[in-house]
Amino acid sequence: MRVYVVDDSPLVRERLVSLLSEVAGVDVVGSADNAEEGIAGIALKQPDVAILDIRMPSGSGISVLEEVKKRDDSPTVIMLTNYPYPQYRKKCMDAGADYFFDKSSEFHKVTEVLLRMIEERGETPS
Repeated sequence: MRVYVVDDSPLVRERLVSLLSEVAGVDVVGSADNAEEGIAGIALKQPDVAILDIRMPSGSGISVLEEVKKRDDSPTVIMLTNYPYPQYRKKCMDAGADYFFDKSSEFHKVTEVLLRMIEERGETPS
């Protein structure tokens, strides 16, 4: 399972990459700290899953979400945010997000989703 992370916080990116690298069958293929780099990186790396923050200094995860979901081969998108407000959840889900999690209380759900996806695909963790 190929994963790409877009978050403006170096600490969050490092934590996610570290957490995901411990999950058998998950390969973090890249990361970005802004929307423009995120869109380009996702297009280039073509991950199975993109993990996006909502708020970033230059653009937003919602714009990344909208752009990547235009493609036929779009990845599964997990929105991971410090802004879990209902209006953001609705906007993200309407734009095609597959999951929407609160960084402060649902961070662990990211690995749960990835493990479930690996299991559903019948992939053998390496």
